[in-house]
Parts: sequence; C-alpha cells; structure tokens
Amino acid sequence: MTLDDFPQGTLPGEPVVPRVDRPSPSVQKVTRAEELRLQLADEIVRGTLAPGAPLDETDIARRFSVSRTPVREALRQLVASGLVEARPHRGAVVAQPSIERLKSMFEAMAELEALCAGLAAERMSPAERHALEAVHEELRLLSYAGNPERFHEVNERFHNTIYAGSQNGYIAEITLATRVRVQPFRRAQFRNLGRLAKSQAEHDRVVVAIMRGDKQGAAAAMRAHIELVRGEYEIYAVSV
Repeated sequence: MTLDDFPQGTLPGEPVVPRVDRPSPSVQKVTRAEELRLQLADEIVRGTLAPGAPLDETDIARRFSVSRTPVREALRQLVASGLVEARPHRGAVVAQPSIERLKSMFEAMAELEALCAGLAAERMSPAERHALEAVHEELRLLSYAGNPERFHEVNERFHNTIYAGSQNGYIAEITLATRVRVQPFRRAQFRNLGRLAKSQAEHDRVVVAIMRGDKQGAAAAMRAHIELVRGEYEIYAVSV
C-alpha cells in the first residue's frame, strides 16, 4: 500500500501532500495534458523536436486529435521544466536548458530528496515502512523486465512514499514541485543500458538506511542517487 492508494486527506494524522507531479485522473482534459506533456518532452529530449523548433498549439492539437486546451496546459508545464520557451506575441519554441541550469536544478533536487529521506528515516510509521518495502520490491521485479516506462511510473510512487514519510507536507510539496521541472530528464535516463538495475541498487541503499532509522545514511544515499541520475542523463543526452 502506498501514497497512491489513498485519496488526499483521508489518512488520520498523515500530511496532505499535493500531487503536483501528476494530475487528478478525474479531470480528463488535465490527464490528456499530462500525456501530451510526456510525449512532447520525450520528443524534445530525444532530439526529434530540435532546439528553436516552433510549437504551434493548433498544429499540435490537430496532430494528437485534441482541443487546444490540453495543448496549452502541456506547453505551460514544459515551460516550467525548461524544455520550452514562451516568447511574448511569438508563441512557444523548443528550448534547451544550459548545462549550468540543469546542474543547478539537479543540485536542488538532490538536497530536497535527501532532506525527505532523512526525515523519513526518523518519522516513518511501521505501515509506511511496509509500503516503501512493497513498492521497492515491485521495482526490483520491474528492473528484470526491462520496461523503462513502467519502471518510471512505479519509481514516482517510490519517491512519493518517501516524501510523504517525511511527515512534513510543506517540504514534500516543494520537493514534488521541483521534480516536475526535472522529470523529463529523470525519465529519459532510464533508457540507458543497464540503468534500471543500477537505479534499483541505489534505491536499495536508501531503503536499508530508512529501515534502520539512519537519518544521515538515508540522506547521503538519496543525495548520491540523484547525483547519479544527473550523470546518467548527461550520458543519455550525448547518445541522442
């Protein structure tokens, strides 16, 4: 059982963690916007959509057979992640964060996730620890299957469980919001050969420290994990 299994605010004593990383499935146009965001992000990261390429709302809507509303929302989210640049009166174009910008984003991500992991080691309830072990085991099985898309989905649940386990809703909210900005780059690195198994091993060090109640160990393991994610993305970016 994980954070995803419960509606927001239904667990007594649990912090409310706004799901800014993923829209509510009950709102169809927002769900479609998220799908569009992921598809366009993949094309940008892969190089199919080159830097400077125009992103016309009408053309995208026609291509994916949707209205312009989810397209507009998807582009707004891509602007937040730095993959798209919004130019006043000129429309949106594909951007590419500088190496320095990406480094800064991942550095912030590493510190926030380390903070969550350290607090989770101190504060997670037995039920939350069991939930973390369960999703960790699910990822272990997926690492053998070699499906990066499915691994990415469950990986989100793994990290969400740790954020909620920090028992600090504000820190969890900030961490989720930051992850939205780096998500396309984190997602892309799962395509590297052997990356799923490596990620699972990195997660294992985080989980072991949390289960032991080792605050410093959990924070250090999570920080190292995110730093390795950045390195893997840089390897991926060179290959595309």
